[in-house]
Amino acid sequence: MYRQGDVLIVPVDEEAVPDSATEQPGLPRDARGRMVLALGEVTGHAHAVVGPGRLVREAGPYGPLLLHLPDGGRVVHEEHAAIPLPRGWYRVVRQREYVPGAVRIVAD
Repeated sequence: MYRQGDVLIVPVDEEAVPDSATEQPGLPRDARGRMVLALGEVTGHAHAVVGPGRLVREAGPYGPLLLHLPDGGRVVHEEHAAIPLPRGWYRVVRQREYVPGAVRIVAD
């Protein structure tokens, strides 16, 4: 497992990846060519992955993201050290917090 700030990145066995995820084209990259895992609403900084691969959103309003890195990659952020990731599939989960009557994604 890997963590950078409020983003958790968990390796997933390829056999456990849903067929729907392997067939999706992937979410668009940002203007800098990165796959953005989480964008800081206040600072504009981003937890992002650089390198070849695809980022796919699973079903649901807060559906986790699946990340495929065929050659590996690096998680980068303006305020954190880069984290190298080996090739493979990963589930990306945003940290959540409880507020009375609801659960929400943690805002950066």
